[in-house]
Amino acid sequence: MKIDIGIDTKDRKAIADGLSRLLADSYALYLKTHNFHWNVTGPMFQTLHTLFMEEYTEQWNALDLIAERIRALGHPAPGSSKQFAKLSSIPDEEGVPAARDMIRQLVEAQEAVARTARSVFPTVEKAGDQPTADLLTQRLQVHEKNAWMLRSLLEQ
Repeated sequence: MKIDIGIDTKDRKAIADGLSRLLADSYALYLKTHNFHWNVTGPMFQTLHTLFMEEYTEQWNALDLIAERIRALGHPAPGSSKQFAKLSSIPDEEGVPAARDMIRQLVEAQEAVARTARSVFPTVEKAGDQPTADLLTQRLQVHEKNAWMLRSLLEQ
């Protein structure tokens, strides 16, 4: 059935493409955070283990919201590791870095997700897509706050 939600086909496609990049970055951040939760060691173990769990749990729940918005716009959400690797701007971590390096990588990844979310705004605003603008605003608030909190842990 034809979609007629007040956003033209071309704009819906452009927004879905941007949200697909956001979904891929969000999934990469989720995976990195969960990996670090499992593998963190050192004097800050308990604090970081708990913090990482809080962050990856929130991130996991956000993945569904982003994917469902892509679907509501009439496009398939990416869902394979190959698709995510192609779309994401966040590099994988294959080793087990020291705790401070984990924190540094997570700051960079949180900021990358924020930049990706922000990059979708011009198309969303032009199309008058308020639900996506609301989703992006919520995601920006989370990622900017998480980046700030993680960055604070790196202060001497």
